[in-house]
Amino acid sequence: MTTTTTTVPVAGAVGTSYTRVEGRDKVTGAARYAGDVPFAELAHGWLVLSTIARGRIRSVESDAVREMPGVLSVLHHGNAPRVDGNYIGMLGRPDPIVEVFQHDRVPFVGWPVALVVAETSEQAREAAEALVVHYEEEPHDVEFSSAHPDTYMPDGDGTLVEKGDLAAELAASVHVVDEEYTTPEEHHSSMEPHAATARWDNGRLEILDSNQGSTWVAQELANLFSLDPASVRVRSEHVGGAFGSKGVRVHQILAVMAATALDRPVRVVMTRRQMFSLVGYRSPTAQRVRLGADADGRLRALDHQAHSLTSTVHEFVEGSAGFARPMYASDAHRSVNRVVRLDVPTPTFMRAPGEAPGSFAVESALDELAERSGMDPIALRARNEPDVGPVSGLPFGSRNLLACFEEGARRFGWADRDPRPGLRRDGRWLLGTGTAAATFPVIVMPSTAAVTAEADGTFTVRITASDVGTGARTALTLLAAEALDVAQERVHVRIGDSDFGPAAISGGSMGTRSWGWAVTAAARDLREQLALGGDIPPQGITVRSDTSAAVGALAQQERHSFGAQFAEVAVDVTTGEVRVRRMLGVFAAGRIVNPLTARSQFIGGMTWGLSMALHEEAIRDQVTGGHVGADLAGYHFAANADVPLIEADWVDDPDADDPVGIKGIGEIGIVGAAAAVANAVWHATGARHRHLPIRPDRVLSAGAPAEGDSDA
Repeated sequence: MTTTTTTVPVAGAVGTSYTRVEGRDKVTGAARYAGDVPFAELAHGWLVLSTIARGRIRSVESDAVREMPGVLSVLHHGNAPRVDGNYIGMLGRPDPIVEVFQHDRVPFVGWPVALVVAETSEQAREAAEALVVHYEEEPHDVEFSSAHPDTYMPDGDGTLVEKGDLAAELAASVHVVDEEYTTPEEHHSSMEPHAATARWDNGRLEILDSNQGSTWVAQELANLFSLDPASVRVRSEHVGGAFGSKGVRVHQILAVMAATALDRPVRVVMTRRQMFSLVGYRSPTAQRVRLGADADGRLRALDHQAHSLTSTVHEFVEGSAGFARPMYASDAHRSVNRVVRLDVPTPTFMRAPGEAPGSFAVESALDELAERSGMDPIALRARNEPDVGPVSGLPFGSRNLLACFEEGARRFGWADRDPRPGLRRDGRWLLGTGTAAATFPVIVMPSTAAVTAEADGTFTVRITASDVGTGARTALTLLAAEALDVAQERVHVRIGDSDFGPAAISGGSMGTRSWGWAVTAAARDLREQLALGGDIPPQGITVRSDTSAAVGALAQQERHSFGAQFAEVAVDVTTGEVRVRRMLGVFAAGRIVNPLTARSQFIGGMTWGLSMALHEEAIRDQVTGGHVGADLAGYHFAANADVPLIEADWVDDPDADDPVGIKGIGEIGIVGAAAAVANAVWHATGARHRHLPIRPDRVLSAGAPAEGDSDA
């Protein structure tokens, strides 16, 4: 994969490219992840998952397994410690899967039914594979469609948003698009599997984990096990990817159960196959988009109806219909999310939840409207640029979407594009270009941080942040150095320890914004104290911040990151193969703290969008209810050979009313990328692809213009 990393440095720490402070440790293997840290007398747990999609456990035949070499215990619903999931946590009521081994019900294939604990991981695995579980099987339903009879509209703000007379505006429109777009089930597949080690130390529960928020996990475990929150400590120093999946999962709970039962440290690490059923995924979607426009392309009506699935035990909504709400002005607007309960695992947040699949549908439909109205796709979007929030009526903190399109079009060579499809060829390849818009909301959570001036002249920052691979630790180093007005090398950032106090999770692109606010506030206060003079005592001088009041005082505005995605593809009409030749993303994402890692995040998201467009698709067997190929051999994603030249850059995006200026960039890169690729495939072939991924068989069945045929 080729990327560009040229950056013009600016004065000061923030805004200058800086290599990761933990980079050397990671590339040399010195950085230890949750499954790497040794413990004395460490035991290992191995999960046993259900093989039926719905029913009850009749028996767990554990006697013979308990006699196998090294086996210490077999936990299941008949002997496991009790937990209490009847509480309201940070994200509401927890998924009942966290009440693991509390009953004999099985709601989906891959539900945890036992944990075998042994002296070694190999012994635990052998025993787990030998364990016999008998079931009473019941009929199941795992087939998702927008026409499912049990589809319903969930409760909650934002599920349905309406403005104007939709039917009347559609009837009065000169150009109308009315199509359905679908996306398949997709999985996070983070490089580091989910792992946790639990132990009791002098009456205190300690968890070494891989997560997106140690305070969050500590509080949830305290609730589940009815413990004093002060008696639970969760540490998560290095995380090898998360993307929404590394919250509170069964492996942490089972490690605590086993450590409690055996009175020794116990580690539980999920296998890749287990992750497909236990850590969440992106729901498949079926989205109907109706657009109505005047002869000049001005939108009169925008209707986005999105369907997704959820489990029978817990409701999760993939809010795809939220994408267009801040995007385009129209006289009438309706956007609604609906779900259907099936006998499947509960979906969860996955990079740009809602916006990633929602942007594919809406931005593909906009491209179709541009074709039907004879307008350039960028000009159509500019024609429908709103002055205020299209449905909220709130002012935008900043909105530089058109600046992204202008800069992107210039760099991509958009002006030279012939809008007619199926004209450009390179040997057997048909060539096409496409574009799409991107947006993601700016979110912030209250956080606390502590900054200490040490007697040796260095500074220590402590905050319960989580660096899931994004470079957050480095960004916080730069922010603290700027606020203290010292060299970056004098700042040491410690993260991922719930003992450091409450802080935002790493999710929703809110991490650096939330943590940076708290770190900057504490560092500035400390700098003011140090300016008064005096010696620093051996224990140092510490200042602590809490941004709760400041976050609560933020003016109500539409705050979003925006972006413009561009893609060029080549399509082999004899094999159906689609190759992306180049991509460009230009973003308006607030204050860029570290250009080096920021560009890496944008490119990573765009790469995932390419993968979403062409490769990723989890298939569920209707007969068994389980996955077909639940591993990285059966679940396809973009490999290095699939990834072309990807360029990412940004435009200035100041917000005078925002005291932080940081918007978050972890998710905006994937939004719109799949639509840009799909629109480019249409431009190459003249055939629309409304169902992802754009597999070779779909390309062949859609057809393509013959050699020399320009009337596609």
